[in-house]
Amino acid sequence: MTIYIALIRGINVGGKNRLPMQALVAMLEAIGCRQVKTYIQSGNAVFESKEKDALRLANQISLAIGQQCGFEPYVLILGFQEMQRAIAKNPFPQAAADPKTLHLGFLATAPENLKLEKLAELRKDGEDFRLLDKVFYLYAPAGIGRSRLAANAEKLLGVAMTSRNWKTVSAIRDIAQSLERSS
Repeated sequence: MTIYIALIRGINVGGKNRLPMQALVAMLEAIGCRQVKTYIQSGNAVFESKEKDALRLANQISLAIGQQCGFEPYVLILGFQEMQRAIAKNPFPQAAADPKTLHLGFLATAPENLKLEKLAELRKDGEDFRLLDKVFYLYAPAGIGRSRLAANAEKLLGVAMTSRNWKTVSAIRDIAQSLERSS
């Protein structure tokens, strides 16, 4: 069994695309996932699966949600080691003091037509970013609510992305570590 992390985009935001976590756990178990744990209501799940193809697993999860809830969200699957590497490569260690200031955008694939100079032009209020492998690190000490950089990153990278703040990423890692220890 492999430990996976599912990052489900755009659920339970502003009263739209409602998906209770208990229902998500049941859906994941129905497609063969085991030891399913969720974190907060924004679509984070850690589980074990025999499936070796992460893209196939992501599609199965999206279809299962579609059948039960009437919408098919974007689902990104990460292996536990991918999450650990993303954490280890954090280029903004100062964010540990205020974990809401750092967001990790997990990319579906590595971008090919980067527009990093356009992203750099959008920085303000101490914002900074780095693209390492398939992770877009955004340090936004003033928050991302009004950040033009945050709002345009996915479009300028040209790749599907789903983001989580440092606190969430750390909590997901902790859940995956406890699952690994219990296996």
